[in-house]
Amino acid sequence: MKMVAPWTRFYSNSCCLCCHVRTGTILLGVWYLIINAVVLLILLSALADPDQYHFSSSELGGDFEFMDDANMCIAIAISLLMILICAMATYGAYKQRAAWIIPFFCYQIFDFALNTLVAITVLVYPNSIQEYIRQLPPNFPYRDDVMSVNPTCLVLIILLFISIILTFKGYLISCVWNCYRYINGRNSSDVLVYVTSNDTTITSQCGGGFHKTGRLLPANMSAPKK
Repeated sequence: MKMVAPWTRFYSNSCCLCCHVRTGTILLGVWYLIINAVVLLILLSALADPDQYHFSSSELGGDFEFMDDANMCIAIAISLLMILICAMATYGAYKQRAAWIIPFFCYQIFDFALNTLVAITVLVYPNSIQEYIRQLPPNFPYRDDVMSVNPTCLVLIILLFISIILTFKGYLISCVWNCYRYINGRNSSDVLVYVTSNDTTITSQCGGGFHKTGRLLPANMSAPKK
């Protein structure tokens, strides 16, 4: 009986029930690329015209600096980096280059870890949600409505929302990983292609040959005749 590793059951070449993992990774990379491009345009417009996104103290309910130039430049640099990572993932999936997908996969793992830490923080320190809401400006939308909710119910709602997000992000991570595995396996199979003839003599692209017993022969030797 052939033994199969337990984690191989999670490998699949399809995602979203009908889409190939390579196509799904391309669509995911394009989607992230569009989102980060929009964010970059907003940040650049805010940097060019600060008055357009300026919030006075009366609007914020206190002395609060929305975003200074230093934080704006950091946000722009992060957006540019994300655009580069998403473009690399899209190009790698399209051209079947597995190494180009690794940065995007690492970003997904990092993002999943951050959301997991948020869920753990909410679970360990449930009162931190109420304290955070109290620090919001008085005229913040739905601030009073959220404050009126039972703290326990509020924690459960937030944990449920984060759990759904983590489940969705985990599924996307598995799709990208399966795409990487598919492309890597496809490229590996292209390196060494076996052609079997009637006399069970096997040759490879490397120029060598295999005897029917599996012994490797030099390129200038042929398999013994029957």
